[in-house]
Amino acid sequence: MKIDILTLFPNMFEGFLNESIIKRAIELGKVSVTLHNFRDFSLDAHSKVDDTPYGGGAGMVLMCQPIFDCLDSIKTPDSLVIMLTPEGEVFTQQKATSLALKKHLIFICGHYEGFDERIKSACDMFISIGDYVLTGGELPSMVISDAIIRLIPGVIDNESLETESFTNNLLDYPTYTKPRVFRDMEVPSVLLSGNHEEIRKWREAEQLKKTKELRSDLLED
Repeated sequence: MKIDILTLFPNMFEGFLNESIIKRAIELGKVSVTLHNFRDFSLDAHSKVDDTPYGGGAGMVLMCQPIFDCLDSIKTPDSLVIMLTPEGEVFTQQKATSLALKKHLIFICGHYEGFDERIKSACDMFISIGDYVLTGGELPSMVISDAIIRLIPGVIDNESLETESFTNNLLDYPTYTKPRVFRDMEVPSVLLSGNHEEIRKWREAEQLKKTKELRSDLLED
């Protein structure tokens, strides 16, 4: 998979791309992630990428030209262009699974007051990571990329993916490790029984119980 990210702040991605599972996925050749500072595409003498909104109002609005020209330089027939915006569909695990099947994703990170509305004509999809406001699209692009990359075959063990939260619309079951007793809190005896069928049943029951208690909306879905 290929991921391109349009951003005015590429340094924000340094830790994201150089640590843990994402770094390993890149080193294994499972994914390539390229950052594009669309300020580099500005035709303005001072590399300006934003301007005041027509009709007045607060803040600055990102201009069409730098973003369109940047997209023109990287788009292919396989590209899916995604704008990160509060107006978008809320991101879910199901959406991550769908996007993980794509060959080429392009994320556009906004900043300041927002995008010139005409930039939307260059986009195929609009995604939000929640009903709150951030300073820009950089963090959402990292969140979404992380969720997608870990689903690419060979990045994470398949067994781990099969039992994760949201895979079957349920939260994950409780997990424990050594010691068996810590501050009078004991590991459930069924997990020590060696009976794999009973362990499976217990985990399924615990998933359902936890989901009912903490995220009953998932059961409704």
